[in-house]
Amino acid sequence: MAKSVFITGTDTEVGKTRVSAALLHWCAQQGWRSAGFKPVAAGLDAAGVNEDVQMLRAAGSLALTDAEVGPLQFQAACAPHIAAALEGQTINMALLVQKAQALAARADVLVVEGVGGFCVPLGPDADTADLAVALGYPVILVVGLRLGCISHALLTAEAIRARGLPLAGWVANTIDPHMPHLQANIDTLRHEFQRRHQAPCLGVVPRLADASPDAAAACLDPMALHKIFSA
Repeated sequence: MAKSVFITGTDTEVGKTRVSAALLHWCAQQGWRSAGFKPVAAGLDAAGVNEDVQMLRAAGSLALTDAEVGPLQFQAACAPHIAAALEGQTINMALLVQKAQALAARADVLVVEGVGGFCVPLGPDADTADLAVALGYPVILVVGLRLGCISHALLTAEAIRARGLPLAGWVANTIDPHMPHLQANIDTLRHEFQRRHQAPCLGVVPRLADASPDAAAACLDPMALHKIFSA
């Protein structure tokens, strides 16, 4: 079975897909069969495919279809339970877990990217945190570096711990390159994540002109990643 991880973020648009693709690329560089999985995606391009799904598919080393990487892709770019309702569908979490496990059986590494933040509803009785628990994979938290990120990051980490999931580490992704006291915020996050959760920083991704997975992967900490994926 794969060494699998669940990627979540402090909010939507904080770089989860960028970091997930970088992890997939890095794992492929190690010679591992890497596969990305986006259980639920909302917002399709003109070709009828979600951009995040396309990025994960391209970054992994297994030859997969868009449907294998993103089994549920909805047209509207909004909260997934709303997007599903607009199309008269419901999100079957048990089926998503089955598909993730089937994909994990074909890979050495499976990177599962959640949607939005950690507790986004998937229906009236379940959210993405429930999906993470059902999968049971260690969680990597992507922290979008902008004003307010410290509280958002630590609250999300508390929610992950409350669900009984291990926080394998976190990645800082620069949203606002002009954020006041950027380095001081990173230093505080390093200290608090270590003090509260013994969770290492797996990398700091600056605002890059080259948005490729290769460029982002170069910003990750290889020693820290080896501890997670080679454990």
